[in-house]
Parts: sequence; structure tokens; C-alpha cells
Amino acid sequence: MTSDPTFTGDPSVSLARTHSIEVRVRYHETDGQGRVHNSQYLNYFERGRVEMLRSCGISYKELEATGLMLVVKSMQIEFHLPAEFDDDLRLETTLHHCHGARIEHAYRLVRSVETGSAESKQGGSNDKESLIVTGQSVIACVDRTGRVRRLPAVLQAGIVAGRDG
Repeated sequence: MTSDPTFTGDPSVSLARTHSIEVRVRYHETDGQGRVHNSQYLNYFERGRVEMLRSCGISYKELEATGLMLVVKSMQIEFHLPAEFDDDLRLETTLHHCHGARIEHAYRLVRSVETGSAESKQGGSNDKESLIVTGQSVIACVDRTGRVRRLPAVLQAGIVAGRDG
């Protein structure tokens, strides 16, 4: 397993251990019941991972241009409450582990109680927000042929610095 030395990124920036983004539920993401379709949460998680990298000066597009890709090896999702069209949500993406060619993330999607319906406000973790979905993923670094490759040193260093710092 080798890494591609051509991806340099920004070595002065380290990844945050946890990164948050705001997500507004769009109409086309809902099902016939008016709730977010279960497949959409995977898209939210991917957005969280990409934005976490971007916030640290690492461009996923530039990484792909070198022939390396970060692909989902496994994903686990637990549904707690439904989200609905036009809900304002906050996705927290947390780095848990990085080794060789793997990155492990955890996800927590919450809604402010003020923005949800009366039905979906039940079961919140505190008085100000409701837990919608939690999840975990294992991401692998591969080349264009699908062969496993070590994470580029600058990316691995950023993840380790973010995890330990």
C-alpha cells in the first residue's frame, strides 16, 4: 500500500476533531409521507465529510485529480426521529480514527426544537434540540483502479493533528 506524493494540500492546517454544517431539508429529499427519505442521510454525511476537509484547506476535488479517492467501505445509521421539509438541521461530523488507508467518522444530526413539528419534537436530547439520526462510517483511500492506497501524508497528518489536538 503506497500513497500518492503528488497531493500536497495545505500542511499548515489540521483537521478539526468535530465539524458542523447547517442543512435545510429540501422538498425533493422527502418521501410520500413528507419526511426525509432514509437514503438522503447518506448524502448529508458525505456533505459533512467534504466540508470538514474544505474547512481545513483540503480540497477533495484536488485529491481526486491526483487519482486518489475516499470511498465508503461501511456505513451504519440509526434513526431516532423524522426530519421534514424545510427543517433546519445541524450535522456534526467527528473524526474517530485514522490509520493507513482508513478514516472512521461519527455523525450526529440534530434539529432545533423551534424548527420542528410538534410530533417530531418528542424525544430530544435536551430542551433545545432533537436528535434525528446518528451514524458511523469507515472511509477507504483507493486509486482509480480501486486498489487500496495509504492516505496522503498531508491528509493523514491533518487527521492525526485534529484527533490529538
